[in-house]
Amino acid sequence: MLRIDPNEISTPQLHGYLLGAVAPRPICFASTVDGAGNVNLSPYSFFNVFSANPPIMIFSPARRVRDNTTKHTLENVLETKEVVINIVSHAMVQQMSLSSTEYAKGVNEFVKAGFTEVPSEKVAPPRVAEAPVQFECKVNDVIALGEEGGAGNLVVAEVVQLHIDEAILNEEGKIDPYKIDTVSRLGGNWYSRAKEGLFEVEKPLRTQGIGVDALPKAIRLSTVLTGNDLGQLANVETLPTGAEFYVSEAEDQHKRAHDLLEQGRVTDAWTELLTKYDN
Repeated sequence: MLRIDPNEISTPQLHGYLLGAVAPRPICFASTVDGAGNVNLSPYSFFNVFSANPPIMIFSPARRVRDNTTKHTLENVLETKEVVINIVSHAMVQQMSLSSTEYAKGVNEFVKAGFTEVPSEKVAPPRVAEAPVQFECKVNDVIALGEEGGAGNLVVAEVVQLHIDEAILNEEGKIDPYKIDTVSRLGGNWYSRAKEGLFEVEKPLRTQGIGVDALPKAIRLSTVLTGNDLGQLANVETLPTGAEFYVSEAEDQHKRAHDLLEQGRVTDAWTELLTKYDN
């Protein structure tokens, strides 16, 4: 049995052990706004529900390990005391992952990840239309757990309004775990799908994806490619096109690209979507 004193290993190494062992973890997909109304959207897996009366959820946007800076979500909830917690289904997991890219402050991850903003009823931050359940919350407290990189900040959020897609309910009006099809986080790139098991989604840590908004119109408005497909295609640093190529609108090519993306073959999918101009 490996014996480890947390004080004798690096924070990144300890972080990896913690996330690899305490798993799977549900995902808080938090939408917030700052005092000027700028929207931010980001996922957190230090998250769970802790009370039903009052209805309390807690998530923790930790200080960045590499440089001890704070995240926009934390800055926003401290400023406005409101958040919407959106639940992530498998159908939106690739876009959710893309939204975790560290875009500059003021960049709207709804736009970058291709999600739809829906106005909330009781709080200022918008809801994610694609999420099967959305919780509008007021922030009761933010508890800082430390001042060093890796330290968490417990956001104690009280639910003031729920929104549930009726399509995920069973005949008794209860949430069907197969229909809601939630995903959860493990260590590294690993996720778990409630009704199927483990799969991987590459984390956009070392690169900054161009975003769904930067995809060619023929791809962005495709009737074949799914949100997960767009999330993968948008997680490239530059568009892989040349002057001699254009993006095809042909349905059969889009279908083949979709099949390739289902296998995680993003480069091959881009190649499939490109058509050379006739000279």
